[in-house]
Amino acid sequence: MSISEDSLRRYKEKRNFRKTPEPGEEEADLRWAEKRPIFVIQKHDASNLHYDFRIEVKGILKSWAVPKGPSTDPSEKRLAIPTEDHPLEYANFEGVIPKDEYGGGTVMVWDRGSYRNLKEQGDHDSEPESVAEQIEAGHLTIWLEGEKLTGGYALIRTGGGDEARWLLIKMDDEEADARRNPVSTEPKSVLSGRALDEIRAEEGENDE
Repeated sequence: MSISEDSLRRYKEKRNFRKTPEPGEEEADLRWAEKRPIFVIQKHDASNLHYDFRIEVKGILKSWAVPKGPSTDPSEKRLAIPTEDHPLEYANFEGVIPKDEYGGGTVMVWDRGSYRNLKEQGDHDSEPESVAEQIEAGHLTIWLEGEKLTGGYALIRTGGGDEARWLLIKMDDEEADARRNPVSTEPKSVLSGRALDEIRAEEGENDE
């Protein structure tokens, strides 16, 4: 069993798909990414409100929970906590997970788009590091092309083992803007245009 198959098996084992609307075996419609590697940021109102930052790596979505959400200010270092891998289909998921299910709460597609590996740019004497290799090494640099976020972002690991944490940092490029705060000023879904409370009301969270 490959690493991606094993991680998705663990994802499925934690969920009862007769109860949760989360994707299981469906085919992902990712035409919006124009056949490029995808990223998605999902605002998740679970036990604590946070933003799930996910990027496509080897056929799965590698994921980090960012409590304060992403920033466009290079001086801001946002904590990013590694979470379980998700299937690519999850990039299209927006709805309400029952409270008695794993990760229960309301999920919004806050931003989505494609990304590229910044270490594949320019001249290299050797093969550039893949995104998977950069994650393993603990220092990842990518360029996002989203509907809300654009530009270079770095993910940097601090600590090790079970104590490992990451920092999500906006790189200092032409897309950086210390005056902008998209988490506060752009709260609605890029998928449906709804706010969290509208998703909760329309999708039906019956066990609140």
